[in-house]
Amino acid sequence: MSTPERELTFAEAVREALAEEMRRDPNVFIMGEDVAEAGTPFKVLSGLVEEFGKERVMDTPISEPGFTGIGVGAAVTGMRPVIDIMFGDFLTLTMDQIVNQAAKIHYMSGGKMKAPIVFRTTMGATRRSAAQHSQSLQAWVSHVPGLKVVMPSTPYDAKGLLKTAIRDDNPVVFIEDKMMFKMKGFVPAEEYTIPFGVADIKRRGEDITLVATSSMVQVALGAAEKLSQIGISAEVIDPRTTSPLDKQTFINSAKKTSRAIVIDEGYEAYGVTAELASVIADGAFYYLDAPVKRMGAMDVPIPFSPALEDLTVPTEETVFEMAKSLCGRN
Repeated sequence: MSTPERELTFAEAVREALAEEMRRDPNVFIMGEDVAEAGTPFKVLSGLVEEFGKERVMDTPISEPGFTGIGVGAAVTGMRPVIDIMFGDFLTLTMDQIVNQAAKIHYMSGGKMKAPIVFRTTMGATRRSAAQHSQSLQAWVSHVPGLKVVMPSTPYDAKGLLKTAIRDDNPVVFIEDKMMFKMKGFVPAEEYTIPFGVADIKRRGEDITLVATSSMVQVALGAAEKLSQIGISAEVIDPRTTSPLDKQTFINSAKKTSRAIVIDEGYEAYGVTAELASVIADGAFYYLDAPVKRMGAMDVPIPFSPALEDLTVPTEETVFEMAKSLCGRN
């Protein structure tokens, strides 16, 4: 029997997924800066240390390479760590541990070893956190074989995908947009998981395909609503995971609509948008009536100035204008 619909914030959905998996499996533990009493700077993990204690929710020194390396070692020896990397920018400090160790150990051991570890981190600008705390670096980790990369866009997806990530025997980079933690949405009380590599069509449409990741899904949905008011029907697709990537879903959509825009908050040059646009251009080439367009963050360090920062990332209005132009409605 189904329980009544309930709403959780994105942060609550993440916290609930972690709590459920820690109750289910005593090998799951959390480690990172300010994860215990502080509950992280975003308060996402508040309350977990009270239930599970400091042996399973562990505050660490300010040394991302150190505690990430400890996590990889724990994973290889049978634990299932969730390593909290406070800001996605700090992935730069952990690249050896993630890219050269966790991602490679299964291959270099001839399949005898595995690293079931989740690197939980954040992305996203417009929080006025300046250039070292505002980047979206998902393209870096998506580029590396051996890593799975998850970018949820709703509370429902965040919970289901995080539970899948914790149970996976491979290293997973789980990226949450810090601007979405207060966003509310439907999350079932019943047990559920969401498989990796399965895109979700968030809105059906006929005239243009908008493929968007993470917070840009909400931007695309807002733009789609604006487009509907001028008679343009936009289909919005969320890949949910950039690795593995569900190519066929957005290829099929582009074949149907004949136009596509790809939207991601990472830097545009050499970014996620380039890969997704290439997939569409290759798979739907003979069905396209216009070039596939890309929209990402400007290729500049994220400014601290609010007026300048807001200009660096795609918005509902800029997506609306590009889609309108692509559909010949200037």
